[in-house]
Amino acid sequence: MGSKAAGFALACGLMITGCTSPDVGRHAGSTPALQLEQFFDGPLTAHGVVKNWRGDVIRTFNADIKAYWREGVGTLEEDFVFDDGEAQRRVWTLTPDGHDASGHQRYIGTAGDVVGDSQARLAGNALFMEYVLRIPYNQSTLDLTIDDRMYLVSPSVIVNESTMKKFGLTVGRILLVIERRPQ
Repeated sequence: MGSKAAGFALACGLMITGCTSPDVGRHAGSTPALQLEQFFDGPLTAHGVVKNWRGDVIRTFNADIKAYWREGVGTLEEDFVFDDGEAQRRVWTLTPDGHDASGHQRYIGTAGDVVGDSQARLAGNALFMEYVLRIPYNQSTLDLTIDDRMYLVSPSVIVNESTMKKFGLTVGRILLVIERRPQ
């Protein structure tokens, strides 16, 4: 195979790999098992960093989260405070949506700054969500594709990593820890 053909084949392979959804099923046997209705019920806190495309930390934040379930639908009221004093509020609604072909639980997530619905899949200790987040940017807004992956590492702690992309290119990452608080 010539170098141009090999380069083309590699580019096509990367494009195909980049467009496939991550497989939450790899975590099906991982413990402790994440039960959304149990973990996201009551007061929680989150602590994290926002990184740019180079991996440099550009912001830090803390958040208080009030989580509860009513008639099978979960609500997460998130109040963020960033290191520069900016405050943000996001309210997520999580609705169970059956199971996928592999038997993993699905949820539909919505929030005011999320374009359309978030598709969430749960298996073992992991929850993967994919959505488009609309953020303020230079007197306008910018839509970023978010690949959000959460891992329950103890009964009271989730580690969350999110990759932010625009036009398929990584523009930043968010790393955070979510902790359950005594009620």
